[in-house]
Amino acid sequence: MGIFNKKTKTNFLTVSEVSALWLQYMGDSMAICMYKYFLKIVEHKDIKEIIEISLRLSETHIKKITEFLRSAHFQVPIGFTEADVNLNAPRLFSDQFILFYSYIMSLHGLPAYSLAITTLERQDLQNYFFECTRQTNELFQKIQQLAKDQPKFSSVPSIPSPHGPEFVESTGIIDNLIGDKRPLNSSEISTLFFNSKKTGFIRSLSIAFSQVAKSEDVRNFMIKNVKLAGKDADSFDAILKQDHLPIPEKWDVEITDSTISPFSDKLMMFHAAFLVNAALSYYGAALGSSLRSDIMLNYYKVFTHAMEAGTFCYTILVKHGWLEKQPETIDRKSLAKKS
Repeated sequence: MGIFNKKTKTNFLTVSEVSALWLQYMGDSMAICMYKYFLKIVEHKDIKEIIEISLRLSETHIKKITEFLRSAHFQVPIGFTEADVNLNAPRLFSDQFILFYSYIMSLHGLPAYSLAITTLERQDLQNYFFECTRQTNELFQKIQQLAKDQPKFSSVPSIPSPHGPEFVESTGIIDNLIGDKRPLNSSEISTLFFNSKKTGFIRSLSIAFSQVAKSEDVRNFMIKNVKLAGKDADSFDAILKQDHLPIPEKWDVEITDSTISPFSDKLMMFHAAFLVNAALSYYGAALGSSLRSDIMLNYYKVFTHAMEAGTFCYTILVKHGWLEKQPETIDRKSLAKKS
């Protein structure tokens, strides 16, 4: 047996490990482009420090992932490079939006690292992703602490403590659809609030990308995504308002009127696809924790919208040759035909 076929700690990766490293490489190479542009335009001293930390972490991740893949004799992805960012582009985002962007992306990073850890077999890779989790958690706490001092920070709603234990007496399925609805419980409030915040972020980022996209395909998709994400965020807000609960702050006004793109169309479409995939995940999780049928039906609707957006993303990425292929298993049928 040759050395490259031995399953050793230093040169063997399972498919789960390849997937985790590959996806993180793609995401961090994109993040480097975003953060380098942010550093060129940010003025707020404390927000600039957040971006500098974020950039250093992403660059460290890229270096480490490259080492892991090369030691296992796997192709390192192209990902995103200096060709995908225009550091001379004028300001497209306010400092407040840049901080909000960092907040949302760290929210996505933490569960992704935790999920990756559960699929890994190599201890060095587990340790690496544990370290990613620790560093991102520290960054998230810095972002959250800074955000609380900003005028547009939206605090999560609170509810009074119950007087004692209570038990559900009826499913109330029909009442929830056509009659009086029971009050929202804490899980439903939490998921509705955060899904409104994250979906509103998709809308605002899509507005920015729609202004600067060069390709008609990309521009039309972003315009459509603005409508879909806006409608979905509004649907979450409407349910919260029924119980007189606060809704998250919206960020559309934090986008400037610039029409010069800081990013390639390829990067913007990949970013949109990343957020769509994340939305499918957190909509599905929220559906599992919602017990009111009207909320469940709403999640089915927004899940369908995200699936629709995902289909458009995939079609455009493939059409323009922007979708880098992950490593695949051997195509036995093709080999048989060639032989």
